[in-house]
Amino acid sequence: MKLKKYIILPYIACLLMTFPGCKQTESYTKQDVQKQLKEILETQSLDSRQRYEIVMQMATSLYNEKDYQGVVLFLTDWVEAHPDDIYNANWLLFTANCYMEMKAEPIAEYYFDKILQKYPDILIKGKSAHFICLQNLIQISTIPSHRIKYFNELISRYPNDVNTTELYFRLAKEYEQDNQWEQVLKTYKLFLQQPDASKIQIAGEPDAYKNAKRLVDFSRSSKDWTFESLSDLENSIKKALKNKDWDRLDRIRAKINFFTMSWKQDENEGIKENFSIATWNMGTDSEIKYNTRLDESSSPNEAYLRTWGWTGSVPIWYFYFRKVDFPINPDINGNWEWAGIYIGNKL
Repeated sequence: MKLKKYIILPYIACLLMTFPGCKQTESYTKQDVQKQLKEILETQSLDSRQRYEIVMQMATSLYNEKDYQGVVLFLTDWVEAHPDDIYNANWLLFTANCYMEMKAEPIAEYYFDKILQKYPDILIKGKSAHFICLQNLIQISTIPSHRIKYFNELISRYPNDVNTTELYFRLAKEYEQDNQWEQVLKTYKLFLQQPDASKIQIAGEPDAYKNAKRLVDFSRSSKDWTFESLSDLENSIKKALKNKDWDRLDRIRAKINFFTMSWKQDENEGIKENFSIATWNMGTDSEIKYNTRLDESSSPNEAYLRTWGWTGSVPIWYFYFRKVDFPINPDINGNWEWAGIYIGNKL
């Protein structure tokens, strides 16, 4: 589901009504009409629908003149003076949208949330007022804990009106921002369980499925192949290469999401959980050489070691090392793992 920046209320339209003693003529100004409508509200005995139509016409007239502050004052005064009006959620929704027009999102958020907390849901042109509020709130709220609440409400209350697969992923990202790591894993698992998770396209998240699966798979693993520092990992790799200890190399490599691929391939295409260097080099006595230093393209979170002398048509391999990003476990987070092999010279 592609979420809009915000929802303009579908019911904002000028209702041209004719009431006794309130026939509009060319000599009438808009202020005259507003005054007469107000008098009718104050003096006539009206049912709830008639009152609704007059209040709506008055508010819409101000809105069409872009007098958003006038709409806000009129409707908030009305709600305060008429706490039992069954359409109060409607008036506050109108109010919130006026604040959106005035670029006052924090105040709009207050009113959208107030409707959710204090007013029963009503249908507006066939749409749930609470659903409209939630759609707006996940666009304008900047506080992760608030956004978490809104995402959860959308998923639990309106599963047939939203893309739950996308919302599970976005909810997990909000839990990340709020450092709720147990909930991160739980929600990513729910995301991965959705039938379209591996195919869904999420705006701004091109690797949604891959990243979620990597984290969940890693959480379930032993993680006993990680090293506290890059230098420890590098030295252990070099020692195994020097001694032709292929079994040790197999023990050192990551057991989750390990890949072997060319530089042009996508990492997902190259994942080989059962890859074995011992099997690859079986029956050979190759001498594998390596650079004394890591490649100059290495960074604080990723590193490359150039090696050569491997059997096969492409003798050059780059070992790829990656810093572990796993905040749920401080003892593992920040360690280093040998995550894959790029075959061939760097492009």
